[in-house]
Amino acid sequence: MLVVMNASADEAQIANVVKSIEAKGFEARVSKGELKIVISAIGSKLTDKRDFELLPGVTEVIQLTTNYKLTTRAFKSEDTIVEVNGVKFGGKHAGLIAGPCAVESYEQVDETVKELLKYNVKVIRGGAFKPRTSPYAFQGIGEEGLKILRSVADNYGLAVATEIIDISQIDMFMKYVDIFQVGARNMQNFNLLKELGTIHKPVILKRGLSSTYEEWLQSAEYIMAGGNGQIILCERGIRTFETYTRNTLDLAAIPVIKKLSHLPVIVDPSHGTGLRDKVEPMSRAAIAAGCDGLIIEVHYNPDCALCDGAQSLYPEQYGQLYQEIKQIAPIVGKEII
Repeated sequence: MLVVMNASADEAQIANVVKSIEAKGFEARVSKGELKIVISAIGSKLTDKRDFELLPGVTEVIQLTTNYKLTTRAFKSEDTIVEVNGVKFGGKHAGLIAGPCAVESYEQVDETVKELLKYNVKVIRGGAFKPRTSPYAFQGIGEEGLKILRSVADNYGLAVATEIIDISQIDMFMKYVDIFQVGARNMQNFNLLKELGTIHKPVILKRGLSSTYEEWLQSAEYIMAGGNGQIILCERGIRTFETYTRNTLDLAAIPVIKKLSHLPVIVDPSHGTGLRDKVEPMSRAAIAAGCDGLIIEVHYNPDCALCDGAQSLYPEQYGQLYQEIKQIAPIVGKEII
């Protein structure tokens, strides 16, 4: 349930509504926008909305039929903007994250990052822990990989985004990582999502392999319900009957989710296609569709990569793509730094 108040409602009126909501056994969350103030009543109890409609300062009370509340446009009409190291995701901004699929060595990350610096990359990616379908595939080098990412990032004034795969890793990641990434296989790892709701760092939440939009937003709700509103949704392709590409990149998710939710939506064209020559056109298409950023795999020598070299761009390819999407973005009201 959402209690919508007039933008001119004073603090006493807001506090009175919050008190009334909590007295009914709900948790109250306040969102203040430019034109209105929305107080969300979070909980599974049934109540009569008339109990709140006549309270001073209340404009209307909305009974939500969805199982997600905090992630909706009804709760917050303005776009959420997540900023990391000067890079903004959301609103009129499209942020970029780039780097190798997996951390292999200090030299590999350093060489790749030095190339990416030519194209103003400020947030780097790289997997230290790699959840793989096959138990025989490269699994990453663990905490040593996190140390390498942090060391290289600190040398060049960059931020680090990498995937967390288990709740037990949170304390370790807090020492090295700026953006926690939840992979497709963990989108419904609800215990992990709950814990990520208690941290004060941004979280990239990738869409599950066969997840609906509603399931995706419900997973984001777990994080927001814990108190962390710095969520970036990531469309990374879904599993369909088509086998030519690694996944089917669902770019329709961009306008749909942006209508339903205030959270920023970025796109991963590397996992979405699995083919280097398809990454560039799908990146351009994603920006044209209005996404709030891209996360792209780049390797200084992808032919020798230990993981997903076939979908990783050469640095010069990324540079060309960077120039192209910078030209496309303003057409759809976006800015890329």
